[in-house]
Amino acid sequence: MVTLQDIKQNEDIKALIRAGNRYLEACGYTDHGPRHVSYVSKTASGILKTLGYSPREVELAAIAGWVHDVGNTVNRQNHGPNGAIMLLPILREAGMDMNDVMEVITAVGNHEEQSGFISSAVSAALALGDKSDAHKTRVRNGKPDPHDIHDRVNFSIQENSVTVDRRERIIRHELVMDATSSVLEYTQIYTARIVMCEQAAAFLGCAFELVINGQTVN
Repeated sequence: MVTLQDIKQNEDIKALIRAGNRYLEACGYTDHGPRHVSYVSKTASGILKTLGYSPREVELAAIAGWVHDVGNTVNRQNHGPNGAIMLLPILREAGMDMNDVMEVITAVGNHEEQSGFISSAVSAALALGDKSDAHKTRVRNGKPDPHDIHDRVNFSIQENSVTVDRRERIIRHELVMDATSSVLEYTQIYTARIVMCEQAAAFLGCAFELVINGQTVN
């Protein structure tokens, strides 16, 4: 079976991740390169592993996290569905079983909060992994644009963790922000993402808690 390590070593996927990240840098977006996809892959697979899902579902969540943003090479708009279409022949050529391909591309095609729908454990984990990635290290070159709210919010986040309480069925996203931004600014740009995280957690039979500076927000 195709593994995450196989996907990481795939030259086509490497090229797509690099190109998408370059495009978003030109557009003024935060990091969407290896740092981001590594975080999403690790977080998505970690959620399913802690909740007791099968090893293959855990691996597919890791793979989906690694490849979820390849559609940015085409355009930021609809990058989820575009990426899913692009990945189908690449994953098949890499030797992935068709059922596994469907799991991955369905998750990738539905990870955008504007149009995505949570329909599987893998897609739920991908959404939680992607939407929880906010941190100062996402700001390009460590130099935030003071006029860009996304830069301000990300740069203010000093600590970020996603933990799963399997017994209480709670997925908790905890952030520590400094005074360079605010909880209000965070919710201004991320409310739709918070809602998607709540929907994803519910699909997994859990509640979603967002905690910022020790206070529960949702």
